[in-house]
Amino acid sequence: MQIHVVSQGDTLNDIASTYGTSLNDLIDANELKKPDKLAVGQSLVIPIAGQFHFVQPGDTLFTIGQQFGLSADELAQVNQIPVNSSLSIGTRLYIPEQPKPDITSNAYIEPMGDNVSDTLINSAQKAAPHLTYLAPFSYEVSRDGTLTAPLLDNFNQIASNSNASLMLVVANLENGEFSRELGHIILTVNKVQNTLLDNIVNTAKQTGFRDVHFDFEFLAPDDREAYNTFLRKAKQRLANEGLMLSTALAPKTSSEQTGAWYEAHDYAAHGEIVDMVVLLTYEWGYSYGPPRAVSPIDEVRDVINYAVSVMPANKILLGQNLYGYDWTLPYTENKPAEALSPQQALSRAHKQQTAIRYDTVAQAPFYTYTDDGGSQHDVWFEDARSIQAKFDLIKDQGLLGISYWKLGLAFPQNWLLLEDNFTITKK
Repeated sequence: MQIHVVSQGDTLNDIASTYGTSLNDLIDANELKKPDKLAVGQSLVIPIAGQFHFVQPGDTLFTIGQQFGLSADELAQVNQIPVNSSLSIGTRLYIPEQPKPDITSNAYIEPMGDNVSDTLINSAQKAAPHLTYLAPFSYEVSRDGTLTAPLLDNFNQIASNSNASLMLVVANLENGEFSRELGHIILTVNKVQNTLLDNIVNTAKQTGFRDVHFDFEFLAPDDREAYNTFLRKAKQRLANEGLMLSTALAPKTSSEQTGAWYEAHDYAAHGEIVDMVVLLTYEWGYSYGPPRAVSPIDEVRDVINYAVSVMPANKILLGQNLYGYDWTLPYTENKPAEALSPQQALSRAHKQQTAIRYDTVAQAPFYTYTDDGGSQHDVWFEDARSIQAKFDLIKDQGLLGISYWKLGLAFPQNWLLLEDNFTITKK
């Protein structure tokens, strides 16, 4: 699989010819609704086995081979050239496919309203072949330990059809917001815990969940040890029933990190107790915050570096957003940014006839434009380059895998690159 960044004057026909693929395959892979309209700076996934490298000044077979994990002899043999040949700048060399590590992949899906939308159903059907777990968000806990289910529609059958498993997500939500008070009750009242765990086990057996996932957020700092104790109790109960246990963790960079989101989440304890954790490594750029990348890789890397220092890397799922934001400027705290999918971000760039730029520090695409009313906008989103950077981080750190928030937003390049980089574990 190749990633090509569109330059001024590029056409799809020229790009397809350069990489030896067909125009239709290129259109289908990137789900291009208007193939004649490309934005400068737009990344395209080229659906070929392996990839090509175009020789740059100073390149040798040895240095190119080092870049792709091949010896100079292997590279020469694949391309049928002498190993000591002089390379001309611009020469196209073929790089064969490399072995793919196994990973676990999860995606949350959040039904809203009174019915599961066709968009969500279609998204779940498309994504399920690429998933280990599908995680409906979320079961809500009442203060007596009873559970209220999300809309499940036929998610169980959709997962089963693709040999994926369901994840039972339990959250401390009340009236649409994470409740510190509810969290405290769950973590400190033994009777509520027993009722909750009974209900979780019964629900998991009846519906076919394989993993129980606690997403308890904005807990009181003083409840940190109570949360650890509750998890040990839950782990014993769930393991006796043949169920796995996982948790969602705020993106911390040290054990002393302060703030309402962080202090009750004990990375070392969760790493010891649970089967896997989802690090919520996104929302640096968020709807009510100033314009910036949603999951800048430099920030994400800092979280991962801390996490692997206190817990096994093979228990960690990297959290990844499937969306971006469009901020209207000037930024004000009471003016939320508009969430949009990567495909919508591209369509907007085409419509506004603006070039897409790429922040090499954050490893994220962005652009600016002026709307019909004269307001300036900043748009940050995800593309093939930004998601490949996250996949490389997963490989480099030996992580268990990836967890997406959330299905329903179109990003076809992600799923192609996910399969190209990894073999998805099925339970």
